[in-house]
Amino acid sequence: MRLVRTLSLLCLALVLLMPQPGRAQTTPGAPAPAAAAVNTAASHLVQLLPDLAPGDIVPGADGFGPIRPDLAVAPVMRGAEQLGWVYITSDFVGTTGYSGKPIHTAVAVDADAKVLGVRLVKHSEPIVLIGIPNEKIQEMAAGYVGLDLRAEAQAGGSAHKLNIISGATVTVMVIDDSIVRSGLHVARALGLGGLGTAPAQTAAAAGPVMELNPDAKAATDWATLEGDGTVRRLAIDVATVNQTFANHADPRARERPLTEPPETSFIDLRLALVSEPSIARALLGEQGAKNLAEWLKPGEHAIMVLGNGLYSFKGSGYVRGGIFDRIQLMQGDSSVRFRDRQHRRMNALAAEGAPKFTEMDLFKIPADAGFDPAKPFRLQLLVFRQVAAIDKAFTTFEMDYQLPAAYLRAAPQPAAAAPAPAPAATAPDAAPAPAAQGQATTPLAAAPPAEVMAQAANAEADAQAQLWKRIWEAKTPQIAALLVMLGVLTLAFFFQDYLSRSARAVAVFRYAFLTVTLVWLGWMMNAQLSVVNILALFNSLTNGFSWQAFLLDPLTFILWFAVAAALIFWGRGAYCGWLCPFGALQELTNHAARRLGVPQWRLPWGLHERLWPVKYMIFLGLFAVSLMSLDRAEHLAEVEPFKTAIILKFVREWPFVLYAAWLLVMGLFVERFYCRYLCPLGAGLAIPARIRMFDWLKRYRECGNPCQTCGVECMVQAIHPTGQINPNECLNCMHCQVLYHSKEKCPVVQRTLKRRETASASAASLDRILNHPNIKAKGELT
Repeated sequence: MRLVRTLSLLCLALVLLMPQPGRAQTTPGAPAPAAAAVNTAASHLVQLLPDLAPGDIVPGADGFGPIRPDLAVAPVMRGAEQLGWVYITSDFVGTTGYSGKPIHTAVAVDADAKVLGVRLVKHSEPIVLIGIPNEKIQEMAAGYVGLDLRAEAQAGGSAHKLNIISGATVTVMVIDDSIVRSGLHVARALGLGGLGTAPAQTAAAAGPVMELNPDAKAATDWATLEGDGTVRRLAIDVATVNQTFANHADPRARERPLTEPPETSFIDLRLALVSEPSIARALLGEQGAKNLAEWLKPGEHAIMVLGNGLYSFKGSGYVRGGIFDRIQLMQGDSSVRFRDRQHRRMNALAAEGAPKFTEMDLFKIPADAGFDPAKPFRLQLLVFRQVAAIDKAFTTFEMDYQLPAAYLRAAPQPAAAAPAPAPAATAPDAAPAPAAQGQATTPLAAAPPAEVMAQAANAEADAQAQLWKRIWEAKTPQIAALLVMLGVLTLAFFFQDYLSRSARAVAVFRYAFLTVTLVWLGWMMNAQLSVVNILALFNSLTNGFSWQAFLLDPLTFILWFAVAAALIFWGRGAYCGWLCPFGALQELTNHAARRLGVPQWRLPWGLHERLWPVKYMIFLGLFAVSLMSLDRAEHLAEVEPFKTAIILKFVREWPFVLYAAWLLVMGLFVERFYCRYLCPLGAGLAIPARIRMFDWLKRYRECGNPCQTCGVECMVQAIHPTGQINPNECLNCMHCQVLYHSKEKCPVVQRTLKRRETASASAASLDRILNHPNIKAKGELT
């Protein structure tokens, strides 16, 4: 108890000693950036550049120059010669992968707008961690060296071939999208390769700016809608696909042609922009158009995609990772990849004479995508062919779309139209060319007005608020199931005195609940809490706390809220003993080992008492490291096997699997070995659990003196030899409460029952005596 109080005081002291937020970081040897139009001090480049080796990005480079004060880029140097500029993609585009977080890639470009080097520096993608070596991803990224951004600008970002890695399709596409789009941003902002003036020239040549015509009327029959271009079609037959793969760079692709007749429809796609109101009414009907309008927020648009044929444009990837990896919307040098929360299924088409389709879906285009419905765009379809057990060859087909002229009109006063706000770290296209080597760099543009910055911040906050709300709506069934699960557990705790009267009822309930925790909550929902969550919370409290960052994962948020409430009522045992998937895995495997006769090791109390503080030391170490670098603390938090055993289901590099397996093997002999001695999450929960206000576990005066039954049978040895239960180690398994009521094991209950039996026997004997015939006869005579 004294040790726990000491640790609590140490944690409080560490919080008070935390560095204050807002402290600017600078590149070693470079002057601190001055206040300018863009806050480059908060950029990812400032954080990641000190750890980058110049030669790893651009061969022959030996240093970096100071980061520009107006744009998050830094010169790449070889002695006194400037080779180009380096930047981090996530400073310019926010494309996210499976993890929902940006993939931070360092890219270097030269004065001719050609890519000099690419290196993946930081990511949270689980797919890269499970069986795909990091070297393979780095090799793929290095393939972008020589990419001509001028050609990409002319072709709308599709002038190069995409080198897909089988098993990491979405991750590679995200990396590709971020490299190309951020490269175009930087090249235009710096005027590299003459790209700085291209957008203005293109706009001038394009004629008047167009906008949607609110008075437009769409036809009501399918034939006219297809005929006038309102609905566009892409039909690909088996012969076309076979011919495309016959010319593929991978020779294995041509060796496995489709065997269906050549004229068989491979895919028959239809595309329409249904956020245009009259098109929505024609294709979706009045009620469908109304529902669509309610689904879309201001600035958002939607497309309808229909499909028939052998190939699905949706696939099943979105079920596992939430991303539709087979389709992508592209407009200019911008692209939109759809997630499950941006998707809705359609039930029927309202247009007269519309054919039947096996796939009918709506996809939402976010407001921050920069999409212009009046400009042409295209839908890119990714097609793959299995060439080996785990390898695939990929190719793409594209379908162009342009709203017919009947739906457009010239925008009034085009000269006064305000351009779409640029990302925070970008600058206007008309930026001056970079300064010559040795000259001081100058800002690309004046600082935007405070009102514009405030509006952008409010728009970003609104977008984040809408995002987490949409995520919660999409996960309503999972949220409901978790709430039911928590409700059942809460009732069990409140009425544990009645439940624990039956050892069989407790055992059945516990093992059933732990199975649900492991299989559904852990392996299916990946709702495994981690000490990283605690560290991130402290980091957020000191660097601008925002609820929205934590609301993006509904199940984790609800679990943490439930844990916080449970700490007041029952301590850490509510989570550690019942809701932790890895804890459930340990207990279930130990239970199976007991059934198979595996011997159980019970550590001497003196050794056990000296080992359980180890987890507190691990927690404090991670906490201290997180004050200096949360990223480093996240890497050290691999002391938790949760990611390996629960999130990635043991599909990972062998050292991580070996470590998790070793912990489980130890748990076969020492029940809950990891929970007892190593778990930093358990330690982090035990410290605030000291505020627990209720004591639900019943004890007798004889517990511990002389009876040791509960102490001997406690699975984690949370009961002291004196009979006291250590709430910081107790997992609330209810076994001691079962023993409290046990007629077979508890000597206090046995003695009480024996007294009752003796008293009952004495009463029965007296009753027999009083009711004896002679006594009764004598009573009658007298």
